[in-house]
Amino acid sequence: MAKKVLVVEDNELNLKLFCDLLRAHGWVAEPVRDGREAVARALAEMPDLIVMDIQMPHVTGYELILAIKADERLRAIPIMAVTAYAGRDDEERIRGAGADAYVSKPISLARFMDAVHALA
Repeated sequence: MAKKVLVVEDNELNLKLFCDLLRAHGWVAEPVRDGREAVARALAEMPDLIVMDIQMPHVTGYELILAIKADERLRAIPIMAVTAYAGRDDEERIRGAGADAYVSKPISLARFMDAVHALA
């Protein structure tokens, strides 16, 4: 059975790119366009991995990481942050919140998939 990835991204082009890339590599990609829906969708889908943008309207990826890791039903799901924030302090803050991996934008397709494979 293919592994499932929840992709939380507000930018339609990035969402399509990530989902298409995952599907091309045999994964089941579940898109989430609004971060406010991410926790409920994670509970409904129970994915093997969550890939999320950090800079989103309404709720940040940083806040979502904290919410997911605070929920005992979800905390074991690995989270890969994908973000344009590329500073060392940003990576430390995001990892400190509970992200298991960090990939900066613009992404390298090979690096993105290497990170996915390493987590799930």
